[in-house]
Amino acid sequence: MTLAALATALGCHLEGDGAVSIRGVATLDQAGPGDLTFLTNPRYAHLLAATRASAAIVGSDVTEAPCALLRCDEPYVALARALTLLMPPDRPAAGVHPTAIVAADAEVNATASIGPYAVVDARARIGARVVLGPHVVVGAGTTIGEDSWLHAHVTVREGCRLGARCVVQNGAVIGSDGFGFATSRDGVHVKIPQRGPVVLEDDVEIGAQTTIDRPAVGETRICAGTKIDNLVQIAHGVVVGRGSLLAAQVGIAGSTRLGAYVTLGGQVGVAGHITLGDRVKAVGQTGITSSLEADAFVSGYPAIDNREWRKSSVLFRRLPELRERMNALEQRLRALERPDPEDREPQSRRRT
Repeated sequence: MTLAALATALGCHLEGDGAVSIRGVATLDQAGPGDLTFLTNPRYAHLLAATRASAAIVGSDVTEAPCALLRCDEPYVALARALTLLMPPDRPAAGVHPTAIVAADAEVNATASIGPYAVVDARARIGARVVLGPHVVVGAGTTIGEDSWLHAHVTVREGCRLGARCVVQNGAVIGSDGFGFATSRDGVHVKIPQRGPVVLEDDVEIGAQTTIDRPAVGETRICAGTKIDNLVQIAHGVVVGRGSLLAAQVGIAGSTRLGAYVTLGGQVGVAGHITLGDRVKAVGQTGITSSLEADAFVSGYPAIDNREWRKSSVLFRRLPELRERMNALEQRLRALERPDPEDREPQSRRRT
């Protein structure tokens, strides 16, 4: 692709020779002729002067470079789009692999690719250009929307619905039974049948080994544009609002509702039956035990305002020192409060 064509596709302003051919993308220090590089973090600005790349994606703050420039307001977004254009994934050919098992009443679009040992159960519907990797299992009555890609060993249980352009990474399970049990008086845990579906709206991505549970009634819903990292557990009946970001090892308990554009750092835990407002943010390992208003930014366990938590964390490191100082002050106070021995002597004796 020529640099001029790439600039047009990315919506960037070109500064340099548009006829240069671009083959791939590389970092500032590893790029060579024919490569596109990028500067999205100011701490690496010193590497730009020495790069051998043919062109670089930069923001408005860069004044000069030894190569052509693709200038834009959002360099990181432009980089993501450039990678999609220049380094597309190897898409398997359409068709059903001879080892795959497809139910007679399943509907599989002719442009879809069904990989080795994949299983498509009864009444399932596989949309246009869908890719099912090796050993993928699609349960009975499940719908997979167009252009979605399910990587190897993904399981989508019965009755679930995936929208268009969803990506599910290796080993994820969509629609596993929610953790629902009724405990009898004699201590027996009676399983509550989990029959509701999991719904992924359009443009949702699910990370490797993530599990999203189905509820007994109602649905578990992941709204459009949400991106979920690896090893995340989402319990039954949860709703995750559109455009949210959940980092690795997040756990969300049942029936909790997240607003739009919520961001949860790694290992954040969210209690059940609460609501997080739009644009709530929580740093890694935060424990959220109660509902939060929109735009809250929290840390710690139990979660408190991030600014207060940062102040508290400074004090926490000084606790041993503060304890010693407090003990010393208490000893001095007791010494000051102790009566003078002369005050305890009988008055008659003190006269003699």
